[in-house]
Amino acid sequence: MKSASQLGEVSAAPKRKRVLFLCTGNYYRSRYAEELFNHLAKSEGLPWRAFSRGVAATQPAANLGPISRFTLKALQAKAISPEGAEQLPRLCALVDFDDAQIVIALKEAEHRPIIEQRFPEVADRVRYWHVHDIEFVDPSVALPLIEDRVRELISTLR
Repeated sequence: MKSASQLGEVSAAPKRKRVLFLCTGNYYRSRYAEELFNHLAKSEGLPWRAFSRGVAATQPAANLGPISRFTLKALQAKAISPEGAEQLPRLCALVDFDDAQIVIALKEAEHRPIIEQRFPEVADRVRYWHVHDIEFVDPSVALPLIEDRVRELISTLR
């Protein structure tokens, strides 16, 4: 009798699913959510992977390099080696929504208007969290909020 691989059938291995985290510039909040999610999903053996993008139409001038020093410091404090620490921030394109089963923007009041303007055809797919950017709340407050929400998300995906 022939095996499934000999018959050309697809294996029963779970397909990797993707979460897209969005913030304004893809420098601080979304990058922290992405790295933390990937670390936790991997450690729990979940078939999920995160990526992140910025929703701004142009790259914000406030992004001073590949990733926020606050994001790096918080990840290092948890002994998480960020996989994308050298990756420059990336702006979102419509195709990014196609690559994700779950889309989460980090601050509804800030991101919903931009998403509805730039991506009206997929705006209804976006879930919103309520994490202020650095000019409104200190990273010592914002990053733990993101961690709580990421952990809640991981819990629902188990």
